[in-house]
Amino acid sequence: MKVALGGTFEPLHDGHKALLKKVVELSGNDEIVIGITSDDMARERYRTVLSYTVRSENIKQYMLREYGREVRTVELSDKFGITLDEEIDCIVVSPETAKVAEEINKLRCARGCKKMKIVVIDHVRAEDGGIISSTRIKKGEIDKHGRLLE
Repeated sequence: MKVALGGTFEPLHDGHKALLKKVVELSGNDEIVIGITSDDMARERYRTVLSYTVRSENIKQYMLREYGREVRTVELSDKFGITLDEEIDCIVVSPETAKVAEEINKLRCARGCKKMKIVVIDHVRAEDGGIISSTRIKKGEIDKHGRLLE
């Protein structure tokens, strides 16, 4: 099953790792495609972010080291990426991006493509019960594992 996932992935935290683990579980030995936001798209949300090239390489190295899997990364310049143009069997999303996946499926159907299976992975929680997110990490509230820093 060809599985896709998208995000900024910086910093790579335990929430991202839960999504990546599910991608590996679902894909079997089939292709994994990870869309990584372009520098422009990432900087709309975060003032500072590592370059696309560095973030892409970090994901590739993590997946190889953790799962022994090579993955294809693609640069996202919009919220759809390759999902409207390529056959994708499944997309893994977080609760806040599930609506985008539903929108993608509607557009795929309109184009005569089959729907993707949408797998929603719950947020990983920090020790204070809030979600682990790049925003919270960049604000200095928590570390990549959800431990409180303040």
